[in-house]
Amino acid sequence: MANNLSQSLPERTFQYQSSLPSLPVPTLEISLAKYLDAVRPFAESQAEYKTTSDIVKKFQTGVGKELHQKLLQRAKAKRNWLEEWWLDAAYLEVRIPSQLNVNFGGPAPYLEHSWPPAEGTHLQRASIGTWHTLQYWDLIRTERLPPQKAGKKALDMDQFRMLFCTCKVPGVKKDTILSYFKTESEGQCPSHITVMCRGRIFTFDALCDGKILTPPELLRQLSYVQNVCEGEPEGDGVGALTSEERTQWAKAREHLINIDPHNKTILEIIQSSLFIISLDEAKPYSSPENYTNMALESLTGNPTIRWGDKSYNSIVFSDGTFGSNCDHAPYDAMVLVSLCWYVDQQIKATEGKWKGSDVVRSIPHPEELVFTLDEKVRSDIHLAKQHYLEATQDLQVVCYAFTSFGKSAVKERKLHPDTFVQLAMQLAYFKLHKRPGCCYETAMTRKFYHARTETMRPCTVEAVKWCNAMLDPNCDASHRRKAMLSAFMKHDKLMSEAQEGQGFDRHLLGLYLIAKEEGLPTPELFLDPLYAKSGGGGNFVLSSSLVGYTTVLGVVAPMVPYGYGFFYRIRDDRVVISISAWKSCHQTDAAALFNNFSSSMHEMFHLATTSQL
Repeated sequence: MANNLSQSLPERTFQYQSSLPSLPVPTLEISLAKYLDAVRPFAESQAEYKTTSDIVKKFQTGVGKELHQKLLQRAKAKRNWLEEWWLDAAYLEVRIPSQLNVNFGGPAPYLEHSWPPAEGTHLQRASIGTWHTLQYWDLIRTERLPPQKAGKKALDMDQFRMLFCTCKVPGVKKDTILSYFKTESEGQCPSHITVMCRGRIFTFDALCDGKILTPPELLRQLSYVQNVCEGEPEGDGVGALTSEERTQWAKAREHLINIDPHNKTILEIIQSSLFIISLDEAKPYSSPENYTNMALESLTGNPTIRWGDKSYNSIVFSDGTFGSNCDHAPYDAMVLVSLCWYVDQQIKATEGKWKGSDVVRSIPHPEELVFTLDEKVRSDIHLAKQHYLEATQDLQVVCYAFTSFGKSAVKERKLHPDTFVQLAMQLAYFKLHKRPGCCYETAMTRKFYHARTETMRPCTVEAVKWCNAMLDPNCDASHRRKAMLSAFMKHDKLMSEAQEGQGFDRHLLGLYLIAKEEGLPTPELFLDPLYAKSGGGGNFVLSSSLVGYTTVLGVVAPMVPYGYGFFYRIRDDRVVISISAWKSCHQTDAAALFNNFSSSMHEMFHLATTSQL
């Protein structure tokens, strides 16, 4: 009887955390063999490849062997040997400004059904969107959000704890993440929201007598903020400091706290708040096929109404459309995608309308948070805005829908839609730059305890052979088809291995960091020019990710000055892509890459359709 009862109970959000397997350490031999295979396309001569091959052999039998043993020891003591290292190396020790280089942003999908742009609707819509977002917070807090799975395997849900009440705090050498979130069983979770408008900051509690405020009540709070800000000069814009270089921001923050202890209280209110609502005066809508302005505005918009270190800034544009801007350190995009998809489906189901009571309870007005500033802080804010503006003006973003076909047509041809898009991107880069592009694709490793991602490298030997065949006028269709299928098979294999914790990039990072921690000289493998040329050490020319098969999309800046960010969502009938590039690099052009991508998609589809697959 007890057994039947337990089977009928709904699964709790975090119930599988304790039973998830530890993150594995791949064997040294296999990782190094995969690494050699991955660097081959970037060796400009047989001699260069042989040099790298010799370095790898020496590493495998020498220092690499010792480092690997130490890594195995570490893995015995920790359920996830990578977790702290990854957070530090990929995010917290990085000194460049987060808000443009690390954060991800994107348009919200509601405009495609319930909420096309409409003047004068933004606050009413924001109150409904916020209400649904708060329902999602409540699902996590009460552990009623079903745990995500891959097939029957539970996935790690720890990152979902970081969506609300979480903020990165700058440090002079290294940042930290503060999460104030608590589940119902753990105690009291903060329930206030921060609203930013015209350089000013407000806060109010999202609960009244333990109940979430209704959309009419939320509308009253947001209208109050907007009315207070209208017709008055802009506020101090302290939020702009979060867009500054990390050490600069850390020092400015220390100074801010030293001026007046109340400033520290304000910072803690912002840090612990559920999330930020940014009331933005921009009107970025273009068309359902062109999300460029919305993506650009979400990623590079007004820094005085974003708190760049918060895990979620919900952006309300004045034309009734929405966007978001999120710090990448505490979680990966899939967490935000899950929230946005949930809100999107709720809005769709209710046609964006509130069907409950219009009664507004007696709730206190939002409180304005006013920092005490001096000339130094004002000068810091001015400089931060200037630096941010210069950097954002250098970023080119295009975000278009490719509508000729999508997932359905690709699957009918028994090909994997994600691999299809990745190979089209490889071919597009090859056409544009006449060489292979070292590429990072995100592989999710959440089957393991507290695991996040592994690198999957799509620029394989097989992909390059196929690109050459496509550009060779003497190559016939059957040869091209065979080469394409070979590239597909290799990609699918590498992706499934990476998802099982059998990629090599995180393993190599671990060996590098062990050497660093032990005070050993950097192993030659990491100093070899081919290591960086093939993307090692965060030098990928193409930084790419499938954001999923929903309506939600994001955009991220390129990893390197001469690279591209390439993010996409795949629907049944379309693929929506956001591509970023730096204007100061005259070799790269996001729009040209998109055009080449479109023609590559058509060429591949033609090959797949005329073939005997």
